[in-house]
Amino acid sequence: NNILKKTPPSVVESESQTCGPQPRYTTFSANGTKYTGEWQENKKHGKGTQIWKHSHAVYDGEWKCGKPDGFGTYSVQLPKTNAYKKKYCGEWKNGMKHGFGTLFYKTSDKYEGQWRENQRNGAGMMHYANGDIYEGEWMNDKIHGQGTLRLANGDWYEGSWKDGKKNGNGKFYYSAKGQLYDGFWVDGAPKFGTLSDFGKDEPPTPPEYRIPTLQLVDMQMVLEDARSAFKKKCQEPHAHSAT
Repeated sequence: NNILKKTPPSVVESESQTCGPQPRYTTFSANGTKYTGEWQENKKHGKGTQIWKHSHAVYDGEWKCGKPDGFGTYSVQLPKTNAYKKKYCGEWKNGMKHGFGTLFYKTSDKYEGQWRENQRNGAGMMHYANGDIYEGEWMNDKIHGQGTLRLANGDWYEGSWKDGKKNGNGKFYYSAKGQLYDGFWVDGAPKFGTLSDFGKDEPPTPPEYRIPTLQLVDMQMVLEDARSAFKKKCQEPHAHSAT
């Protein structure tokens, strides 16, 4: 009774109190949220499970100073069946996804890799519902850096990315045609490079004509000159119209 009087509006039920700095209690907050686990200095701290009343979502794992921190699993209740499905399983910090973990999306997409403050950051792999797979670097929840995208149809891109789009040097392999484009990309579009037959003697849908061998003395020099000219053009200030 003394506990109930001292800690409104929460209702506290002693589950298995033990000696030490982290006793274990079950509490019901005013909004109906239930927490069963360890405490320290009147805050959730240690291992515990919380169930939200309205959404019936569940977090089961480690806590620090009242927030999920450490390793834990967040699950949601599916409509109609009332069964639970994992939403995120991995590391947390200060109540946010942080470290290594796996996120399961409603669309059957799945991300497995590094997180920073609830955003995909670092190395990670994304499995898309349509069968595409990306493996590489991320920044601020977008594909950014070096990575490889393998499409469900057999095509793949390997190279540089920026803000979720192909940017910089990269190679794109066209599986059906047996051709490889190696060049420079800007905002997802190829700007200049080489296209060559690659990897397959008899591709499923070969082009009508085979690509002839280039007779340039120094092909790489030509590409580098084109790349330098393109970058210089992008850096030039726009001419101001006369007033």
